[in-house]
Amino acid sequence: MRSLIVLALLTSAAQAQVTERGTTTSPIAKKSDDDDGTPKLSLPTEADRIAWQRSGFRLALGLVYGRFEGMHGAPSGRLLGAQLHAGLRLDADWSLVTSFQYASVSGPNNGLSGLRFAGTLDPTWHVTPSFSLAIGVGFGGIVEGRTNRVDPIPPDTDTSYTFPNAHMPLASCSGVGVAGLTRADYAWVLGPRSQTSVSLELDGQYTGCVERSGSVEADTAQPIERRQFWQHYGVTLAWSIAWR
Repeated sequence: MRSLIVLALLTSAAQAQVTERGTTTSPIAKKSDDDDGTPKLSLPTEADRIAWQRSGFRLALGLVYGRFEGMHGAPSGRLLGAQLHAGLRLDADWSLVTSFQYASVSGPNNGLSGLRFAGTLDPTWHVTPSFSLAIGVGFGGIVEGRTNRVDPIPPDTDTSYTFPNAHMPLASCSGVGVAGLTRADYAWVLGPRSQTSVSLELDGQYTGCVERSGSVEADTAQPIERRQFWQHYGVTLAWSIAWR
């Protein structure tokens, strides 16, 4: 009888150990409310240079330095000023840009002394993501103040007169005309919203100069004016920053 009781006690103790061991070795995992799960890597961002090839508005401001050379007697000078480009990127290959330039122009030996301004519409071909070529046409003008040039004397001093050439340029020119340009530009992307560029530009301008004598015609009371047509070509180097 005692042996049976001892055997029953040993059997109960063994079952209790098995139950306790199973509970401690295989607990039921419960998900915590603070567990966000397995972290996932974000998708790679789009390259900045690819973003600049998308269509949209562009604005650029820059500095200009160069020469403005007169032809057939027109005076010359050095250009130093600012420029603005504003336009639309149509697609990866083409843009339509408007350019505005305001520069002081000065030259020794009776050269130009005043302001040169121009505005053109420039279709632009993006040869590569960084290199582009543009051809533009529009208007250009010159505004001069006092200079050291001697005013040519026309055959008739009592009426307005247009000189046939610019071999003896007017003492002061104020006028506008037709302007054109060819530009090569190389750009470096700074980020998704900005880039910087360096450009080399060839300019041409045909200006109708007008100088008022300060007198009026006796018969018509109209101001007496002296007129000439000046032709110029220019070479400029520019640095600018653009935004999109």
